[in-house]
Amino acid sequence: MEYNLADLFESVVDVVPDRAALLYIDHPGTGAERALSYAELDAAANRIAHHLMDHGVKPGEHLGLHLYNGVEYLQTVLACLKARIVPVNVNYRYVEEELAYLYRDADLAALVFDGEFGERVAAALPRAEKLRHLIRVGEAPPGTPGPDAVAFTEAEASGSPGRGFPERSADDLFIIYTGGTTGMPKGVMWRQEDLFFSGLGGGAPTGEPVTSPQEVAERVAAGGDGITFFPTPPLMHGTSTLTAFICFHFGQRLVIHRKFSPEDVLRTIAKEKVTSVSLVGDAMLRPLIDALNGPLRGTDLSALFSVSSSGAIMSETVRAQFAALAPNVMLLNNFGSSESGFNGTATDDSGPEKGFRIQVNSRTQVVDPATYAPVAPGEPGRIAQRGHVPLGYYNDPRKTAETFFQRGDERWVLLGDMATVDADGIVTVLGRGSQCINTGGEKVYPEEVEQALKSHPDIYDALVAGVPDERWGNRVAAVVQLRDGADQLDLSALQSHCRTHLAGYKIPRAVVFTDHIQRSPSGKADYRWARTVAAGA
Repeated sequence: MEYNLADLFESVVDVVPDRAALLYIDHPGTGAERALSYAELDAAANRIAHHLMDHGVKPGEHLGLHLYNGVEYLQTVLACLKARIVPVNVNYRYVEEELAYLYRDADLAALVFDGEFGERVAAALPRAEKLRHLIRVGEAPPGTPGPDAVAFTEAEASGSPGRGFPERSADDLFIIYTGGTTGMPKGVMWRQEDLFFSGLGGGAPTGEPVTSPQEVAERVAAGGDGITFFPTPPLMHGTSTLTAFICFHFGQRLVIHRKFSPEDVLRTIAKEKVTSVSLVGDAMLRPLIDALNGPLRGTDLSALFSVSSSGAIMSETVRAQFAALAPNVMLLNNFGSSESGFNGTATDDSGPEKGFRIQVNSRTQVVDPATYAPVAPGEPGRIAQRGHVPLGYYNDPRKTAETFFQRGDERWVLLGDMATVDADGIVTVLGRGSQCINTGGEKVYPEEVEQALKSHPDIYDALVAGVPDERWGNRVAAVVQLRDGADQLDLSALQSHCRTHLAGYKIPRAVVFTDHIQRSPSGKADYRWARTVAAGA
């Protein structure tokens, strides 16, 4: 047995077959729920795996998951891993051109898609020459065209529930497509052993990693149940799928919703005694706070132990608001990426004044991007991680060469995040280098300005971008969404507020007020949209 995700999952199934593994809730209160034990989820995945194999999808070929959250999503990921087929996530917000690019770039041989997306799939299909086997989950809306596909229920019924798969390897691939807000998406190629240790915590994200693959099941057998994980972002984003596998490696229960609704999330936390929630930044935490202050006031959160964020930070202001409502819940700002897995967790003194400060793991450093040498304390550089890192980007040798490097005997990944490190090893994240605003020779990172803006009690959300300026090259501009019922603010008021947190050159010189800040379904910032809107300031 190796560090292969299918092998590890099956080893857990064999020691706790009857334990609750997955609860899917379409919409709380409607009765549209489906619960599976570990043995039932294993058999369901086996059925899809055998169907794929029986229809000529071979080990090493790629299958796209173009789906909302559901049992079918995780069932299909597990089926791929069992059959040594490479799962590939597909952003369900993509339109025809983006889908055609991803289908072709990823060399998809098979696709499992939600019937609701059938029209877009059909439009993109002619440009995906290798895509030959399609499975449809649910039905297409009446009157909308869709491609010929096998119904998921038929595919499931046709496959054997037993195992009987070829021997697997720790070298089997898992691809996570990322990006799309600043360019076309890129497929990050992970060996499963590397993903297990960097993205899944080595079987113990908060303790000592396992020392052998067999130890995962041994720890599950020796422990108990009673923990419920609840990833609220879409499974199409790597964070939620990786959270699911962390849960499975603990032998615990996973709860998922089809879509994010703050009221539904809170009802499920109370009813299912959820202990751990994961989300993405203020875009998801603020609506939970609004619901707790409004229609869901008094919701029972007594079982909730932690709320963690990855992909975007929970600002200090919003964290304080939630802590006032749930003082016994631990709030964790985790830092990581599709290219590095987990890097560290924010310190308690992170905030608008000191910035986003993280206690990083021993494999993370801040390096000079030109020489790859560690920077001196206080000097800016880029965050890098060594050891269990991806092989590179699929079908993109140029970008791979720019992002991955060798130093000594170790392979490293160079992230896009600029940072400094202090004498105690605490890393202060400045922001994405690609989003950095150069104004009169000074560098401004949008994230620190956004933190300052969101500390204003009347601001619900904000994004910051650079817009052209004849004198300074670029000027800092803010796109701001006010809270419902808040008095209208003007630029002067925002500048006065920001001066208590930021140096003068970082203060926004222009502002656009909008009814809604555009973000991805997982809550990540859409800076391309922000620049377009801010240009009108």
